Amino acid sequence: MSSRPRIDPVVWQPPTPSLRAKRRASDPPMPRPAFLPVDGVGPEDVVVHPDGHLYTGLADGRVLRLALAGGPPQVVGETGGRPLGVEVDADGDLVICDAHRGLLRMSVSSGTTTVLADGFRLCDNAAIACDGTIYFSDSSQRYGLEHWRADIMEHTGTGRLLRRSPTGEIDVLLDGLQFANGVALAADESFVAVAETGAYRISRVQLTGPEAGRRDILVDNLPGFPDNLSTGADGRIWIALATPRNALLDRLHARPPVLRRAVWALPQAFQPAPARTTWVMAVDASGSVVADLQTADGGYHMVTGVREHAGHLYLGSLTEPTVAVVPLPH
Repeated sequence: MSSRPRIDPVVWQPPTPSLRAKRRASDPPMPRPAFLPVDGVGPEDVVVHPDGHLYTGLADGRVLRLALAGGPPQVVGETGGRPLGVEVDADGDLVICDAHRGLLRMSVSSGTTTVLADGFRLCDNAAIACDGTIYFSDSSQRYGLEHWRADIMEHTGTGRLLRRSPTGEIDVLLDGLQFANGVALAADESFVAVAETGAYRISRVQLTGPEAGRRDILVDNLPGFPDNLSTGADGRIWIALATPRNALLDRLHARPPVLRRAVWALPQAFQPAPARTTWVMAVDASGSVVADLQTADGGYHMVTGVREHAGHLYLGSLTEPTVAVVPLPH
């Protein structure tokens, strides 16, 4: 890993945590997951393909095909970087946000990779509209994936939500985002939502109607750090919550920046760190919570991706060696 960069923090007063942020399990708790081994580390995001398989990318750059019923993973190809968000386009190809290489397209039959857009510091997650428009996030214009903690600690808000047209033009829909992360479209494509991990919220941009182009907040003051998003049944938007709110980090944000610089200079073991939990939530198009599943005893940690399919949730993680499979309670 490269040497730790300097940070230039700004003062921010985080919203007061809700009572939900203090609990470590939902009621009822998340069912205990089953696991699909990936023969590697870090299946950060997951997607279910029309061919009936699950696809994911690993820390070593490999993109894998997994049978939903289990079995040895198959290597589809390699990005040459670090694949994060994974989507399927209308042709059945994978659209991959690679943290180092940008927005990519990969054939699931040959593994051939094409660069769709590059020049980003941390290309993270995407959603694809019916007309082929790709909405995707660039988490930070200051720090790469190796130093994602620096962006959270600094809180200068340089993340962006971008749009790639079907003909290849790129424009910026939102900037000034606090570590732009997961991206999801409303079921009717009336808005696009983007997770701001560093601000505990989901922002959105209206895409249709008289308010097209307007930005607002879909969900505010989340009880944890939101990561990838996906659109599930009945139009609900699933949110992977990587870890609960951290009281020490919240206190540091509201105090003089010199304190965060001092903490950043300490060994990582003495810095605010993610707590172990397995946690996802879902909201409807108005931002109301319609599902909340969490356990501290699920044997899984740092949930960064979530995908609903056929009565189950498939969970990805930045750090685990498996994909978790959770049955959805009725």
